[in-house]
Amino acid sequence: MSLPLNRRTAVLAFSAALLVPALAACGSSDDKKDTAASPSASASAEVKPANLTVLAASSLTDVFKTAGAAYEKAHPGTKITFSFAGSQELAAQVKQGAPADALVTADTKTMTGLLAETNDPAIIAKNRLVIATGKGNPFKVAGLKDLADTKIKVVLAAPEVPVGRYSKQILDAQKIEVKPVSQEPNVRAVLSKVELGEADAGLVYKTDTLKSGDKVAVVDIPDAENAVASYPAASLKGSKNAEAAAAFVAWLTTPEAQKILQDAGFQKP
Repeated sequence: MSLPLNRRTAVLAFSAALLVPALAACGSSDDKKDTAASPSASASAEVKPANLTVLAASSLTDVFKTAGAAYEKAHPGTKITFSFAGSQELAAQVKQGAPADALVTADTKTMTGLLAETNDPAIIAKNRLVIATGKGNPFKVAGLKDLADTKIKVVLAAPEVPVGRYSKQILDAQKIEVKPVSQEPNVRAVLSKVELGEADAGLVYKTDTLKSGDKVAVVDIPDAENAVASYPAASLKGSKNAEAAAAFVAWLTTPEAQKILQDAGFQKP
């Protein structure tokens, strides 16, 4: 028995409606397969191993040895060689075209002066200054104002060095005049002078004193009188290992790398 025309039309419409979700589901499945096979999905493949040369500020010497070992362990086949020096020396090397893949300085000013040679930098850590004195603090240095005493042999980093610039900044802000017995090319040289007894006191980063043991005494500087040092990291445009260099710089901002930096006394970026 045939259905009336009106009822046949209604049944056909209902059947068509049932087919739409099924077809849509099939289309969705195909879309997922296409997405999985698309180039954008495979773009997240691991970066190929490479031998990287990283130029880094002297104050990062100890912590970067630890960080480098951790990175190599997590990225088999990758080898990182660090070259440590004052940030101003590193900047000169970059401008002269020294073969390197990434740069980490102890201030943003130095990095800003290298915009033509670097990719976008990221701040990976911060630091503060302290007064390092001879063992036992024989001159009883209690604060910045004591460094003006001419009986105390004070050593500072040169003004063009980040820590030297920060030192001048905080001394000028307190209107304290210090006549250093020498001006050193990097913060490690300043600390070494104090450790060896060639100077009675010096301004260094807090992190640098952590491995000095009892060779030096540390006098903290109040935050209101202190300066914050920021550490930017960037891959170099001239790197022959662009992807690997960018990956290492990005890793420095990860929780794993940040824990290593903060365990070494650096502050959060």
